[in-house]
Amino acid sequence: HPISQTIEEIVSILGSMGLKYVEGPDIEDDFHNFTALNIPSNHPARQMHDTFYVDAKSSEKFVLRTHTSPVQIRSLKTENLPIKIFAPGRTYRCDSDITHTPMFHQVEGLVVDKNINFSNLKWFISEFCIAFFNNENLKLRFRPSFFPFTEPSAEVDINCKREKGKLILGEGDQWLEIMGCGMVH
Repeated sequence: HPISQTIEEIVSILGSMGLKYVEGPDIEDDFHNFTALNIPSNHPARQMHDTFYVDAKSSEKFVLRTHTSPVQIRSLKTENLPIKIFAPGRTYRCDSDITHTPMFHQVEGLVVDKNINFSNLKWFISEFCIAFFNNENLKLRFRPSFFPFTEPSAEVDINCKREKGKLILGEGDQWLEIMGCGMVH
């Protein structure tokens, strides 16, 4: 299946770059999914129209995880430094239109060590993208963005062109957004 093949390739590349594969639960508590990631209680992501809440008998709220970021929190609580992990997995959001589905796959990476800065992050993402897309000519663009759990934050685009109904990566002066990133806050 294309998704399984893509995940296997990502796992292979990130593993070869020195990151350890980790997993977390699909059903998350409110703390790990939102609070520990600096997502305020009034943030739209916590609303019923964005998040699938699981009916639980306890007073604690549980959700189908909206991202794989809770795995970072769990790793920070249990791993010794330095930490070099990645967490692929299913995520769930109440989106359903031509560009969104209620369940999609995501990959998070986390490196915590001495002397790590945004330049390291940019280098790592560039090397990953060149390997994943198998394209030495690929150009990346980092645009400032905002995520509650990273500072600074950026959206990452790759260059492309559209020709005769085909998308050609690593050529042209158009851009395709492929990910968000940032330094853990």
